[in-house]
Amino acid sequence: MQRQIFTEEHEAFRGTVRTFLSKEVLPHYEQWEKDGIVSREAWLAAGRQGLLGLAVPEEHGGGGNADFRYSAVLAEEFTRAGVAGLALGLHNDIIGPYLTGLGTEEQKWRWLPGFCSGEIITAIAMTEPGAGSDLQGIRTTAEDKGDHWLLNGSKTFISNGILADLVIVVAKTSPQGGAKGLSLLVVERGAEGFERGRNLDKIGQKSQDTAELFFNDVRVPKDNLLGELDGAFIHLMTNLAQERMGIAVAGIAAAEYLLEITTTYVKEREAFGRPLSKLQHIRFEIAEMATECAVTRAFLDRCIVDHSEGTLDAVHASMAKWWATELQKRVADRCLQLHGGYGYMTEYRVAKAFTDGRIQTIYGGTTEIMKEIIGRSLLG
Repeated sequence: MQRQIFTEEHEAFRGTVRTFLSKEVLPHYEQWEKDGIVSREAWLAAGRQGLLGLAVPEEHGGGGNADFRYSAVLAEEFTRAGVAGLALGLHNDIIGPYLTGLGTEEQKWRWLPGFCSGEIITAIAMTEPGAGSDLQGIRTTAEDKGDHWLLNGSKTFISNGILADLVIVVAKTSPQGGAKGLSLLVVERGAEGFERGRNLDKIGQKSQDTAELFFNDVRVPKDNLLGELDGAFIHLMTNLAQERMGIAVAGIAAAEYLLEITTTYVKEREAFGRPLSKLQHIRFEIAEMATECAVTRAFLDRCIVDHSEGTLDAVHASMAKWWATELQKRVADRCLQLHGGYGYMTEYRVAKAFTDGRIQTIYGGTTEIMKEIIGRSLLG
């Protein structure tokens, strides 16, 4: 089916993204995977190409365009290229809205120009060893010391954790914590007592630095409070819909690409003297996946448009997130199976997609949490 949500400007941007990937990312990606981290030069190159801060106002160095369809194009092309390690979506679509929507004028002028140039790489630190999807369980504390906050605690599974120059930390600023006692504090590189632990060894997305972070009596200036005091829970809930949409967009793009390369593979691969595509079982497998992808694409494109227009709610974002990522997981598994032994070889894209994509149903809110959000909205 012909997609109808993109204009000529969006497709021109798609060409820009593909050129950037071919010149600045793909030639280096294998080395980044070995190193467990991408080059900072890639971030600077992304800034020069105008791929950072798409929705940041022009006066602060950004693109000045809040149309989410541009972010969708970026997510789709990065997914098709298989380069999850360079986390521009995290930077632009997850952290960007916190800075532009909650930052004071002084904070915006201090952080956004570097955010858009690639000189300031960002991360957000929510997850803790004992608190994942349950934000009520956060134990990191920030004590008011008059002219500063004293931050203590630890975080884990933090994407961009090694590279980040600016980390938005979710911490308890009142004893009860939870929905009424969490705040967002910005910790900058070099702060005394701020330490990075291991670059965690994952089964996929090897070049995406994912780290443990430790805060030991870190003095955070009062000027680094982001948004309202004790207002983090509302801030987080407001911005999670866009995070989940970004993950969902990548999910359907991955499923479609896997179907595409597997369709080509079964046409070329022979067994029992004829192409695999001549076997009825193979045709049924391809037919089922193609139908699921087509139906999901129609829903996702509607969600992309609604989100671009500011009308997408948290429930439909949750539907998009769990459905598209579970589809991605199923398609990756089935496509690997259709590749046979070759599918288990890391030189084949299907093998890498299988391991890189497995996290999709977990981060940004697990499938189970998405279903709980939807269920509560329907049943109370």
